[in-house]
Amino acid sequence: MSSSAKADSVLALHRFGMGPRPGSIAAVGTDPRGALIAELDRPLVLNAAATLPSSAKAYRTVADANARRTARAKQAQQQAKKQQVAATPTMSEDQTQGQVADKDAAEMAAKQAADAIPDPGRPIYLQEAKVRTEAALSADIGFAERLVWFWSNHFCVSANRIQSMSGAYEREAVRANALGRFVDLLLAVEGHPAMLVYLDNLGSMGANSTAGINRSSGLNENFAREIMELHTLGVRAGYTQDDVISFANVLTGWTLVPPGADPQHGGDFTFNPRLHEPGGQTVLGKRYEQEDAEQGRAVLRDLAAHPATATHVATKLARHFVADDPSPVLVEQMARTFRDTEGDLKQVAIAMVSSDEAWRGPPSKLKRPGEWVVGMVRATGITVVDPVRFTGGQELLGEALWRPSAPKGYPDDEPSWIDGVGRRLDVANNFAERITGMADPQVIIEDVFASEIAPEVKQAVSRAESRQQALALLFMSADFQRR
Repeated sequence: MSSSAKADSVLALHRFGMGPRPGSIAAVGTDPRGALIAELDRPLVLNAAATLPSSAKAYRTVADANARRTARAKQAQQQAKKQQVAATPTMSEDQTQGQVADKDAAEMAAKQAADAIPDPGRPIYLQEAKVRTEAALSADIGFAERLVWFWSNHFCVSANRIQSMSGAYEREAVRANALGRFVDLLLAVEGHPAMLVYLDNLGSMGANSTAGINRSSGLNENFAREIMELHTLGVRAGYTQDDVISFANVLTGWTLVPPGADPQHGGDFTFNPRLHEPGGQTVLGKRYEQEDAEQGRAVLRDLAAHPATATHVATKLARHFVADDPSPVLVEQMARTFRDTEGDLKQVAIAMVSSDEAWRGPPSKLKRPGEWVVGMVRATGITVVDPVRFTGGQELLGEALWRPSAPKGYPDDEPSWIDGVGRRLDVANNFAERITGMADPQVIIEDVFASEIAPEVKQAVSRAESRQQALALLFMSADFQRR
């Protein structure tokens, strides 16, 4: 393989994949574009997915544990109060001080009883993180995994709101549709209970719905607004506040089955007609007269087919993979493919890697923390991770797994991440210290990267005072941090 072919393979692995790992350059071969496209034909499955609970099952598990915690706390508090009454002295004493002490003791007993039942949400989250990360570490190239990560961030939810469902949501809604049609992905994510929780749609009700009249409660516009602004059309795409309100009314009734009401189906999506605003609605100039959840699905189908959605999606994909300011030619090529194929996401991805515009220029785009960490670990050949350590590192670097600070997800531009590069040095040093006995920086340079490393980096590594320092210098180099 020529030096230029090796350089193209390394660029393919960095820009579109998860970074080089032992044997990956050979897997790419002399046709990096063809190798990337070929990976999209393989099933996007997780080997250990069968061991993970569905989102609804995870939700019920946490809800059941919380119910038991509450019950135990109440029992302990009641028992403490009974004991206090029995022990109340008949002699005169400072009653106020005694009542405060009794209350504190009862509250402490309640807390101890509740804490005796562990929260199952955290272990579920960690297991999901482990399976997801190890899939990225073991992938030959990782292009398909990167697409899953992209769409998961585009249609983000937050584990701060719904920890038990965050990983299952990605598996069920995103991974299952990441290489299919955009409309199917859109319907899957917007109808997933995790999204309904995250964007506050569970209690949204129309003013003229049965629940709205009886409870005098109101409409929540969050869900409709984020679908239009972030998920489909993009900002300044021609919709109005009236469109948002009408769409929010369309989406009333999209909720989930309460776990306490149905032990078998709690946490599943359901349409509740008591919450739904009756009658037709006009969104973007079109009237929708459908009943029940089909009204919302009809609007989503039209949003998926809107020309502005094609441009918005193509721009975000090109910005994520190629450049902060992607070539307009590349964006239009991808948007045209989106329109011509009715949103076939595999074909859009193929159009991206097939375009010469996507390969122009050196690796200059700063990797997000998650990509950098996975790339660093991949280079060593490690394929098994400690999810506690990994998620802790992600949080330290500002990209906590499934925990974006806002519905727009984590940003894809350099200014948002450049100030955190200093923290990466701490992570690189710690990782280098742990693996210094099993990873040789020269082997990584020569075998994993096929010597396609900048000369100044090779020199710095060769002059390092220790193997740990050499590894840290290598991990912090532009060859690792940029794509």
